[in-house]
Amino acid sequence: MTVHIALDAMGSDLGADELVVGAVLAVREADLEVTILGNRDQIESALAGYSDPANINIVPTSQVISMEESPFVAVRKKKDSSIVVAFNLLKQAKVDAVVSAGNSGAVMAAAMRYLGRIKGIARPGIASVYPTLKGPVVMMDVGANVDCRPQHLYQFAIMASVFASVTLGIDNPRIGLLSIGEEGGKGNSLVRKTHRFLKESSLNFIGNVEGRDTFQGNVDVIVCDGFVGNVCLKLSEGLAEAILTMLKEEISKTFIAEMGYLLARQAFVNFKKRVDYAEYGGAPLLGLNGTAVVCHGRSSSLAIKNGILVAAALIDNNANKRISALLDDVHQGLDDGKPSAVEAGQ
Repeated sequence: MTVHIALDAMGSDLGADELVVGAVLAVREADLEVTILGNRDQIESALAGYSDPANINIVPTSQVISMEESPFVAVRKKKDSSIVVAFNLLKQAKVDAVVSAGNSGAVMAAAMRYLGRIKGIARPGIASVYPTLKGPVVMMDVGANVDCRPQHLYQFAIMASVFASVTLGIDNPRIGLLSIGEEGGKGNSLVRKTHRFLKESSLNFIGNVEGRDTFQGNVDVIVCDGFVGNVCLKLSEGLAEAILTMLKEEISKTFIAEMGYLLARQAFVNFKKRVDYAEYGGAPLLGLNGTAVVCHGRSSSLAIKNGILVAAALIDNNANKRISALLDDVHQGLDDGKPSAVEAGQ
């Protein structure tokens, strides 16, 4: 069955052209249909140079939700915005998933308004993929929920575990809880209580991990609240960009360094690719009664293409059904007084 993706073409930092190219790349690589929503003139102009993508449609919209607007107010008032119309299409089952590089808060607000949550999930969250020394790692949450309870982090672990299995092909992913020490008693009240819940569950929980361990690759999933996760995400992006800039500056200082760069150029190219977030596509909103992927506001066409492919993979692998099934399985393994009986779903 061909997966049908709705792509919000408005609101990104790079404009509609980059998103349209990403859609073209996606339909060329996979069995997909993409409906692009936004300003018809901009979309048609960007598509003018491509004659082959028969699987791309256009749904014109007249409004745009900017990054500066209040998400909930904008979603309520701007009924003909590309984000709102996209989620309406998903609600009506006219598309299978939504991908957007626009206002992430508005994407979350629209998703909650039109889709709701998977039964048993207290709060949807955003999962992101990081490169490590041993392979990719999934971190959740990276910005959707800045104030969390233990049951929220517990459910993030369940959802991120399914995502790692679906997109990274990892069987029974190893889960770590981000803290200030490896010992179970370390961290604030939120982390300590979450540690107990995870330890007593049937999930493959290996214990706490510290910030310095994030890029070691000893776990497949790292669980944290959205405040900490968002700081980690943006710190990692900034660090990768700073390292590349500093390397370029040092290389340009001497002739010998420039010659060395020419000899090792492919290694630098491989390194840049390895730390480029565009290679991992977008970040899925997990826990929704539907599928949505949020891409970086500065996403290139490569990032958009990969974001669309991530959405398609979630659909193809029935990720939401697997989240529900795993949620039921781990709750059945817990006694009274644990998250299943006391806190899950609150």
